Amino acid sequence: MNKKNKTRIKLNFFIVLICITSISFTNSSNWGDAKWIWQQEDGPANSWVAFRKSFNLNKIPKDVVAKIAVDTKYWLWINGEMVLFEGGLARGAAPDTNYYDEVDLKSYLKEGENTIAVLVWYWGRTRKVHDDSGKGGLLFYADLGEEQIISNADWKLKVHPAYDAKSGGGGKSANRVNAYNVKFDARKALGDWSNQAWYMNNYNDKNWDKPIIKGDANGKPWGALVKRAIPQWNDRGLVKYESLTLESSKEKINLPFTNTSDSLVVIRAKLPFNQQITPYLKVNSKEGKTIIADMDNSFNMLKGTYITKDGVQEFESYSWINGHNVEYTIPPGVEVLELKYRWTGVGEMTGTFETSDPYFTRLWWMARNTLYVCARDGYMDCPDRERGLWVGDVADQTGAVFYTLDEPGRLLLKKGIDNTIAYRAGDTLQGLAPGFGAYRGKSSELTGQSLQYIDQGIWQYYYNTGDKATLENAYPAVLNYLKLWSMQPNGLPKHRKGYANWVDWGIDTDPVATNVVLYFMALKATKKMALALGKTKDIPWYNSRINSIQENFEKEYWQGNRYGSKKKLIEERVSALAIISGLAKKEHYNILVDSVLVPVKKSSPHMEWLAEEAIMITGQYDKGLLRMKDRYQEQVDRKWLTTLYEKYLPKLRGTYNHAWNAPNYVLSRYIAGIKAIDVAWTKYEVKPNLAHMTSLKQIVPSVKGDIKVEVNKTDNIYQLDLISPEKTTATIYIPKAGKIIKKIEVNGELLWKKGKFNNKIKKMKLADEDEEYVSFNVQKGNWNFRAIYK
Repeated sequence: MNKKNKTRIKLNFFIVLICITSISFTNSSNWGDAKWIWQQEDGPANSWVAFRKSFNLNKIPKDVVAKIAVDTKYWLWINGEMVLFEGGLARGAAPDTNYYDEVDLKSYLKEGENTIAVLVWYWGRTRKVHDDSGKGGLLFYADLGEEQIISNADWKLKVHPAYDAKSGGGGKSANRVNAYNVKFDARKALGDWSNQAWYMNNYNDKNWDKPIIKGDANGKPWGALVKRAIPQWNDRGLVKYESLTLESSKEKINLPFTNTSDSLVVIRAKLPFNQQITPYLKVNSKEGKTIIADMDNSFNMLKGTYITKDGVQEFESYSWINGHNVEYTIPPGVEVLELKYRWTGVGEMTGTFETSDPYFTRLWWMARNTLYVCARDGYMDCPDRERGLWVGDVADQTGAVFYTLDEPGRLLLKKGIDNTIAYRAGDTLQGLAPGFGAYRGKSSELTGQSLQYIDQGIWQYYYNTGDKATLENAYPAVLNYLKLWSMQPNGLPKHRKGYANWVDWGIDTDPVATNVVLYFMALKATKKMALALGKTKDIPWYNSRINSIQENFEKEYWQGNRYGSKKKLIEERVSALAIISGLAKKEHYNILVDSVLVPVKKSSPHMEWLAEEAIMITGQYDKGLLRMKDRYQEQVDRKWLTTLYEKYLPKLRGTYNHAWNAPNYVLSRYIAGIKAIDVAWTKYEVKPNLAHMTSLKQIVPSVKGDIKVEVNKTDNIYQLDLISPEKTTATIYIPKAGKIIKKIEVNGELLWKKGKFNNKIKKMKLADEDEEYVSFNVQKGNWNFRAIYK
């Protein structure tokens, strides 16, 4: 091994050490004498293992927070009552780490005998978003005051015989879904669900095995324990479907329903929209009948299979699936008593957007659903085919998160950044490629996505949240990645191909020019990171490269009516990015919009929103909306469709719920006109651009609290209502719209008339006046602006 390689190995090890230690690990003493426990065999893959622990409690403690870690997922009951549905996160925060949960048990405990029951599902395979430890395991610790409940050999264990470890599912390749199908044979169930299930107090577990101690807390192979990075799933409980229809006849049915035919029938159960759900059934049947719960989604790789016993019985398939309709295949003679579903997910979609144009109201709603169904253990490309954390997809999602999701959604972004930094490996250890599982290493570096992630992912996360610790953790890796790019004699960065010369699924891509602009944007974003973190010594390096690209981009890539490489066919992505980045000259805006950004439609949804944003930046909002409407019309018109497709060239293709659709970000930021203008929404502006619309409502779930805006306009009156949260200053823009403003009122008081401002109104002041707007700065509170035009 040469000296250069030894130096690189030492550097790589040091960087990994920094990344891992930057994550907050629990102290091993906090687990007492708890041990990792399991059966004798380390696996097998796709195994379900039931654990029980009974104990007496003389007094219920004031606080009882249990810490639970598993590889991979678990369900928790106390005294027969479900406490937590699907705990655990895919491994891990970094290589050789394992997440743990904190769960409040107090309200489930009682004086006297108590029973804790845990069902653990061990995946046992490494894929795009999960590192298999090689051993299933449960680690449990709870301080009850009088005693500690810890996982050890005193628990009871049984491999659940009703779950079939050979159920299959998830696809065959390493970038497919980690989970498996669920296949459950009720004839082998542990106890009766109605009065003596295995998780109830009265269940007799004397013939169960004692678990085998497999290791210590924070020990290998599970590794250092890291507190769960996001809250538990928002579990909305079991609810009825919107409707039930016989697939063969399209006839709507009511329950109970008995299949009196001599063949299988399919009941299609309609969901309100594309959701992550677990299907439930309650039936009366003879034993040995096979019922299947599947989705109507052709890309769905998972399903639930239930084999009946005699009598009335119920079952919920715990492996979540998604789509618009659940299809239950019902054998002859089975009486269906209930069909329900459980919708779970990350936090809540608290953001809303409504306009007088129902097309854009529906499009924003579809984009919202797409974002939410692509969020779980991490943000993912799609929920059915891969569930992979691709940093370019996350970059596309980031802007939409801050207009759509609440705090758990923001924390999931933080998790994605921390995971990406921690899992770098191979030659890209100094860089920014995603590196989970089978994708670890150089083969996963998509250069355009890595560059995009720096600006639109990492920097935008910090700017919208103010989370400096996460920025501090990411910054060294970002800088190192940018330094992998060298500069050419022409003053522009040398193209770095990475794993593939890919920038977009659309046609006629221009990878070299695209990456030049993305590299420029990444440099500017990282310079802002350096300033935020006080890394002043790095500023000259950024300035040198930023200035060099600014000075040389035009002469290399301006082709008279577009930006791009000379020998490439006309396409819109480079021109759009040039406008967004600030590299495009403003005198080119009109020709870029009219010759490229409106008529040329070669991008996939991955970069489509960038073209729309670029048009909005030029101030030609009607044209931006026109392009958006044209691109999504086919999907909005499909009334059954509630999420957005992966591709639309040459026709709609791929998954119908793909992460990189971000029209809701463009509508919120540029049409509603609500955007942060300082870190963590300390200052923001409300500058609606309604174009042809006459009304708009938006709720923005900012890190400071919900921002609520409503705008209504007629020919003579412009009404803007704002509810602004604590610790914010909002700049409100009242448009002149080519008219003369007679007066402006706020909360019923005269605010502005004939250019004179009433400075006696508290918590506000005049910000500016120009040919287009009169603007005011306001503090937190309720504000009702009313402008009257002559």
